[in-house]
Amino acid sequence: MTEDTLAGQEPGDSDAHVDEVLDADAAALAKLGYKQELHRGMSGFSNFAVSFSIISILAGCITSYAIALNSGGPAAINIGWPLVGVFVLLVALAMAEVCSRYPTAGGLYFWAGRLAKKNKRQWAWFVGWFNFLGEVAVTAAIDFGAATTMNAFAALVWGITPTALGTFLTFVVLIVIHGLLNTFGVKLVSILSNVSAWWHIVGVLIIVGVLWILPTHHQSFTWTMTAWHNSTGFSFAPYVFLMGLLMAQYTYTGYDASAHVAEETKGAARSAPRGIVMSVVISIIGGWILLYSITAAIQNGTSAGLDKLAASSTGLPPAQIFLDALNNPTMAKFLLFIVCGAQFFCGMASVTANSRMSYAFSRDNAIPGSRWWSKVNPRSGTPTNSVWLCVCLSVILTVPALFNNTAYLAVTSIAVIGLYIAYVTPVLLRRLNKEFVPGPWHLGRWSPLVGWIAVCWVILICILFVLPPVTPITVDTFNYAPIAVVVVAVLAIALWYGRGRRHFMSREESEHLTLAADRLLEE
Repeated sequence: MTEDTLAGQEPGDSDAHVDEVLDADAAALAKLGYKQELHRGMSGFSNFAVSFSIISILAGCITSYAIALNSGGPAAINIGWPLVGVFVLLVALAMAEVCSRYPTAGGLYFWAGRLAKKNKRQWAWFVGWFNFLGEVAVTAAIDFGAATTMNAFAALVWGITPTALGTFLTFVVLIVIHGLLNTFGVKLVSILSNVSAWWHIVGVLIIVGVLWILPTHHQSFTWTMTAWHNSTGFSFAPYVFLMGLLMAQYTYTGYDASAHVAEETKGAARSAPRGIVMSVVISIIGGWILLYSITAAIQNGTSAGLDKLAASSTGLPPAQIFLDALNNPTMAKFLLFIVCGAQFFCGMASVTANSRMSYAFSRDNAIPGSRWWSKVNPRSGTPTNSVWLCVCLSVILTVPALFNNTAYLAVTSIAVIGLYIAYVTPVLLRRLNKEFVPGPWHLGRWSPLVGWIAVCWVILICILFVLPPVTPITVDTFNYAPIAVVVVAVLAIALWYGRGRRHFMSREESEHLTLAADRLLEE
């Protein structure tokens, strides 16, 4: 059933039309080889809200602000954000086109398997492991970042001194709450995702409004857009600027979530790709307005002032900007509270996406203990066991933060680069597969141009992710991303030969399938 037909329906026919759409979604999923096991209760807006919440401009822009502040300053912040956003949008568009053809919870790894010409299961396996471990790392990083921000808020409001143990315990409480919320069912998650989207939109408007109304001094447009600041130790300006782009690139992640909740979304072949694309579009616009307003409110724009801002005792330069510009500690604390709320919703959405991908990957017998992780709670229609698998793995991944923050950053550095490797692989395979038949949402004649630019951009940013961001290079400043990628690759290879080649997408998963396992990746 098309959206146009739905839009013109009579009120009294609504239930019948909804049932027909759900039946059509289940039939489309069955053609791809899977039974409808999850509860399909998400609207298109809720699907968008999950990805938008994980991108979370109020979380990423605030917590990663120092990266660009030190590596290019205002120029890297306010030119870098829309510049990166345009290329990320191209990646999202290319992914969305594939998602429309294959709207399954597995997402990226299933797409790669279907699009590969040879060694289909191997392509699916390796993309799946990068996606799975990348999402676990992202979930850990989001909730640990939320715990750090909340402890900074507690320090400002109640004078509580943050400690490594206190931050870790706050993180554990947060992620357990997110696990519980995801256990109660997709309807609650859908409602909270909608609340999250509006929290982010209204929160940005409040912060922007306050930053333009209350401060008595603002930086000029020219300064805010072009002022240069470099405290990286490198002298080659283009390299410094490229390192500054990582602030935006770190934030623009997680929009594959719309694909992972596709089996719970009504009209998934259209709604899921739109969710991917619109989450990026709104983030580009809202994030730039937010970053420009925060940067324009910097009171001391000298090099020494920016160095002092980067080294703020709050641990968050934007929080220090709130304190300095507003000259109103109560209002500054309120704005930081809005950021804390956004990060809470961001973590919840990340657990949602992570658990759905884990469920789908387990459904295909990829993860040890798959029979347990692929179970769906008959009462809530959610993969409850998979939710708690993701929670436990994220906690384990964050344990190094108790002893050494550098060790924690080394572990979680796989998050972004791992995800983007998973993002670009099916896009590349789609470009190499001339027999691909687009779904109802597609790019038409623009598809080749968009796809190849997306591939080139991801190759570039993957190179940037493994380069040293500052000098001199020490144990604390070393970029551990290459090591993390190698570890994941070695783990995936070992698991493939240990269990994957025998059990992955095999007859053992027949209870979940509508096709024979050996036909899952065949067109």
